[in-house]
Amino acid sequence: MIQPQRDTEDEAAESRPVRSNRASKFTSERVILLLLSALLAAAVIVIYRLSFAHIRIKEDLKSLTMKCEAGHQSLSDGPCPKCEAGWEHHGGKCYNFTTNKSSWEESRNFCQSQGGDLVKIDSSDEQSFLERRLREVMKENQDKFWIGLTDSEEEGRWLWVDGSPLNERLKFWNYKEPDNWTGKDPNGEDCVRMGEKVGAPDLKCWFDQPCKVPHKSICEKPEKTGQRSYVCV
Repeated sequence: MIQPQRDTEDEAAESRPVRSNRASKFTSERVILLLLSALLAAAVIVIYRLSFAHIRIKEDLKSLTMKCEAGHQSLSDGPCPKCEAGWEHHGGKCYNFTTNKSSWEESRNFCQSQGGDLVKIDSSDEQSFLERRLREVMKENQDKFWIGLTDSEEEGRWLWVDGSPLNERLKFWNYKEPDNWTGKDPNGEDCVRMGEKVGAPDLKCWFDQPCKVPHKSICEKPEKTGQRSYVCV
């Protein structure tokens, strides 16, 4: 008996789903492979960056350690300038801005009892430092401070507390000062106070004043030295 042959169109129709499934499977595999490749590449980049950052941190830490050791060595080899509590260090000297008001002579006695004397101003830098600090500590413009300058021995002959004459190149008199005004004291004004609450850009903030008027004062003494450590205290 002769078997009837299947129509070629039927065979083609049956084969289409197979080819379609295979193509779909192949596409899914490619997508998954691409995703895995992208994830792997991202992981490699992250690992590289972390490794690079770790190396840099180790190098920075090593450099800082070496600098710290070198700094410690240099600090431990020399003296450390120090001032006592309540005193401020500047330019190799210690300063105390006293808050008690006394006459010029009483203020000097107090400074001497602390191992120092009323301040002697030796440079423009020192005057600038004191002028700035007084702006910070003065309550109002008349809240001025005694310094160690007087002409009580001879009118017009200004001497510092150590007996040295006033340097003509280091005078910081305010406008029209000194005037030796006798309105407060018939003996005139033989001692010097300083300070301008509003500031003195030209540093000229010295005023002569009767020595008996109570004022705050600036004490000064040499710095002390101690063994250096990581921090000078």
